Amino acid sequence: MNSLKGIIYNCRQATFLIEKKQIKKLTFRENVELRIHLTGCSVCRVFQKQSILINRLVKNLIHDSHNKDRKLDDNFKKNLQDKIEDELNKNK
Repeated sequence: MNSLKGIIYNCRQATFLIEKKQIKKLTFRENVELRIHLTGCSVCRVFQKQSILINRLVKNLIHDSHNKDRKLDDNFKKNLQDKIEDELNKNK
């Protein structure tokens, strides 16, 4: 029961599991612990959404062979920042 209490109040462990989940499959126990934590923690839910979005964007940039020499323009960066801020403001 102590380990269950630990994940409920441990955002550091939850964010680690969120990032780990982007790379490989979580164990059954890790998956349950993360779900329990996310149920009660809106901050980590926002972090998870942002993590998924950022990882998807990075993967697309890396795997897009047509854009090897292309850099992100200032407009794209501003739009991305605005979207992130909008999502953060939804949970206030």
